[in-house]
Amino acid sequence: MTSTDLHLPRGATANAPYAVDIGPERAGWTHSSLRVVELAPGGSHAFTAGDSEWIVLPLEGGCTVQIETASTEQCEFQLLGRESVFANVSDFAYVPRDARVLIASGAGGRFALAGAKCERRLPARYGPAPEVPVEERGSGTCARRVRNFASADSFDCDKLIAVEVITPGGNWSSYPPHKHDEHRPGEESELEEIYYFEIDGPNGLGYQRVFPSREGGADVLAEVRSGDTVLVPDGWHGPSIAQPGHDMYYLNVMAGPGRTREWRICFHPDHTDTTGGYR
Repeated sequence: MTSTDLHLPRGATANAPYAVDIGPERAGWTHSSLRVVELAPGGSHAFTAGDSEWIVLPLEGGCTVQIETASTEQCEFQLLGRESVFANVSDFAYVPRDARVLIASGAGGRFALAGAKCERRLPARYGPAPEVPVEERGSGTCARRVRNFASADSFDCDKLIAVEVITPGGNWSSYPPHKHDEHRPGEESELEEIYYFEIDGPNGLGYQRVFPSREGGADVLAEVRSGDTVLVPDGWHGPSIAQPGHDMYYLNVMAGPGRTREWRICFHPDHTDTTGGYR
């Protein structure tokens, strides 16, 4: 892929009703997906899960999520949501594969659908905001906050791994550079990754670096703004750099072909002595 293929500015993948619509076919890989749907007050959106599992995550506003599985079982979850991704942690809903889904919002809002092609059909579930592990990672100019709402060890999925990161203005995150593009048992897992960005405040921006771990691998240095995405099919990625005075948010969506759902990474050897912690 070229750098143009990896950095997708806001609107580049819009496909009504989605403001962002990235699936395996668009990304050129096999598992990870991300959609962002924007609903007007009183609006609704129906979709079928197909061969993927999904998490409905409010970015702004709240909604009702109705889920009907292939066995005709039905459930409904009320998501309180939040004012913005910078305000606080959100509750969320897990949608199993082969389900029919209806998202409805009385006040309107924006909702991320993080997905991964999978094999097992797990039960539909509600993820309460108070149960989301929040980690203060790093220190100094590498300090950031990680919301592990669907990390590999905090919420059960078949393939999907998803977390949120808040990087204070002027700080670096996703650092030291790391990769997860090889299957090496006990050391590294093979995961495709999507970064979805939002920047706090008008005209805010950030920067994202991805560089090759192999000949011809992914290589991009992108100026990112709210609504942009960066694809990481392979390669070293990091740092993610927030403009001073503008906090940066990103949603990471990951999945891969491994038989075991796990997040194992390898740090770049030139940065193994970096202080301040990882990611």
